[in-house]
Amino acid sequence: SVRLWSVSVAKSYGNWLPAVATPLPTPLLSTMTDGMNMADMFGKIADMQKKMAETQEHLGSKLVTAEAGGGMVKVTANGLQRITSISIEKEVVDPDDVELLEDLVMAGINKALEDASGLAKQEMAKVAGGLIPPGTDLSRFGL
Repeated sequence: SVRLWSVSVAKSYGNWLPAVATPLPTPLLSTMTDGMNMADMFGKIADMQKKMAETQEHLGSKLVTAEAGGGMVKVTANGLQRITSISIEKEVVDPDDVELLEDLVMAGINKALEDASGLAKQEMAKVAGGLIPPGTDLSRFGL
């Protein structure tokens, strides 16, 4: 039977105290050893990281387009959440109402970035294949 131990060492008043070894709790041990061995798990994680890196590169070529003002402003972003183009119809450009144009551009950009973020999450979820729980915040990974 496999038995894993936790070893702790403490320092008190500048002197190292002897190491204390205690067995890991059985529930923690069983979650670490049931179903797959650690080498398989690390291998799957390494494969997933490689696929995620490839998917991130591929996201640069995937595009989403959002419209604001009934199509008067169109904003395109890629899957890396970078704006690639903005198109504005001449009819919406009014020197006396710059605020409307600003609002339409901002709305188009926000929608395009939201759509690009959704695309990135969808593509990464395909790669993760169940290893990342649904609803996990991937923003710290740039997604």
